[in-house]
Parts: sequence; structure tokens; C-alpha cells
Amino acid sequence: MSAAVTIDSAKSEAFAQSLLEVLNHSGLALMISLGHRTGLFDVLARLEAATCQDIALAAELNERYVREWLGAMVTGGVVDYSAEEQTYRLPAEHAAWLTRAAVPNNMAASMQWFSVLGGVEDLVCEAFRHGRGVPYAAYNRFHEVMAEESAQTVVAGLRQHILPLVNGLLEQLESGIEVMDVGCGAGRAMNYLASQFPKSRFLGRDFSTEAIEQARRQAHSMGVANVTFEAVDVAEMNDTARFDLITAFDAIHDQVRPQRVLDNIHRALKPSGVFLMQDIAGSGHAHTDGRYPLATLGYAISCMHCMSVSLAGGGPGLGAMWGKQKALEMLAKAGFKDVVVESLDHDILNYYYVCRP
Repeated sequence: MSAAVTIDSAKSEAFAQSLLEVLNHSGLALMISLGHRTGLFDVLARLEAATCQDIALAAELNERYVREWLGAMVTGGVVDYSAEEQTYRLPAEHAAWLTRAAVPNNMAASMQWFSVLGGVEDLVCEAFRHGRGVPYAAYNRFHEVMAEESAQTVVAGLRQHILPLVNGLLEQLESGIEVMDVGCGAGRAMNYLASQFPKSRFLGRDFSTEAIEQARRQAHSMGVANVTFEAVDVAEMNDTARFDLITAFDAIHDQVRPQRVLDNIHRALKPSGVFLMQDIAGSGHAHTDGRYPLATLGYAISCMHCMSVSLAGGGPGLGAMWGKQKALEMLAKAGFKDVVVESLDHDILNYYYVCRP
């Protein structure tokens, strides 16, 4: 017979209470995502205290849906409500984190990940049994949401924070150099840099034809002619000593052949070139990752996407939380002898690896 288990009732009740908070916050996250997608936060930020009807009219949305959504916002502490006036108001302090005008601090855009990842829950559940992963094609709106995320975590900080990590890089870009972005997605970073540094030449590569088409459309709309995009598997690149700068923004850990990609990047760099890699901050060990503010989210996204898409292609499934030690090992194996790891105050999610051959 097994020994009787003694339960600390206070500890048990505290845990139950925390789970209730998780349930409420999960519902709030979905509603915040809807508020972003429908433009409701942007409308509320422009209005003074307004009735539900006025808000729905200004947003050109159905009043009944807006009223129910506002219920979640009020009970969730996001929107203030006056029972006497029957009006709703988004405090400026909250708008500073929830509107498109708040980029790069618009956390409402990041809430979209829960619906994107929730859409493949059945497939991931099956993958727990067969172990083969879920392919990129299964993730509805992935590139759209990733492009918004990139605009905040990468593009918004490129010139002021990220590029200055490499001494003299801004001056080189001004003079004109060859740049490639590996796993460029919808091309937000390359299109931005192309518009800022017309003397340099930029190339974005990604295996997704959908993402590449988005990148090309944006380049056309921006009128930038010094950037090109190619739909290729970066594990098959064969460039030699071609680029002065290669970047990879949160792109290495979900590759099917990450070591080969790093090998290809090393070969593609000129001897004086630099590889700038942004990737998720973590140690690779759950018992020490708790010190990172978004570690639980990182593991969740990894399980639901990053690890799974790599496994789906027969890859190692490094996952988003592969950790600095593993990253440094793989960079060294690729031939990078000089690697400096940096952190930025504005980015609590990532490390920045400045790598020289």
C-alpha cells in the first residue's frame, strides 16, 4: 500500500486561486487580441468617455459584440466604466501599451499568438504521441502576426539599439555594404534598412513563398530598389565570402538543419564580416530559466511552434529555449571564434550574439 499523502491545505488553496487567475487572464488575452485586430483600442484612445453605441459607431463594428467585449475589458481592469454616465474610457496609461501608436510597446499585438497557437492545439496534441511535429503551413496568420512582432522587437530598435552593438556598423551601412537576412519572414527588417541606407544592398531569404511575397509587396509599396528577396531553404545556401553583414532575428532555433545554416552563414561572410544573431534569452534549463520574465511563454511558444516545426521537417527540434550555452557551442562548431553576447534594456526577450569569423 502506498503511504497516505498529506496535503498542505493553504498551499493547495493558493495554487487553486492562481489557476483561477490564469483562467481569467487567458480570457483577457484573447479579448485583448480581438481589441487589437478590430482596432477598438485605437478608437478608444481617440475618444473621451463614450457610450458603447458611440464606440461601436466610431469603430464601424456591431454594437452587441462591442458591448460584450467591453464587459471583458471592464472586469479585466483595462477600461474604466462610469455606471452613472454609462460610458467607457481607456486610460492613457493603458493606451500606452495597447495601441498601434504605442509601437514598440504595443503588447496587444503580442496577444495574437494565443489564437494563432490555439488553432493548432489538436495537431500538437497528436504530435505528443507520434513525435513528428506540425508543419508551418498549419499555422494560420503566422506570418502576419510575426511581421507585427518583428516590427516591434526588431525594426523599432534597429537603428538606435541593435545595430550599434557592432562598432562602426552604422557608418559601414551608410558607405555601402552587402547584407543578408536569414529567415527574413515578411521582410520588415530588410525593407526598413534598405530605406535607411540606400548605398547598401540587402537580401532577404526565407523558405516561405507566402512570406517572401509579403516582403516583395512591402518593398514595392515603399519604393525601395536596393533590396531583393528569395524563397530558398537557407540550409542550401552556397555563398562564399559574399556578405559584410548577415543577420538572423529569432530564426535559427526553429530551423530543420540549424547547424548547417550556421555553417553556411560562416562561409558566406567575408573575412572581415559580422554575423548578428538575435535569439530567445534562456539557459536551456527549466530550473534556471525562471529568472527570465517571459520564460513560461517562451516554453509554451516553443512547444506549440518552434520545436514542432523543426521536428515536422525531421530536424532536432532545438526549440526557442535552446539556451545561450547551446547557441555558443553551435556557433563555435560553425567556425565563429569571436562571439560576444549582449542584452538590451528595451528587449527582455532576447540575447544578441555578435559573431565574427
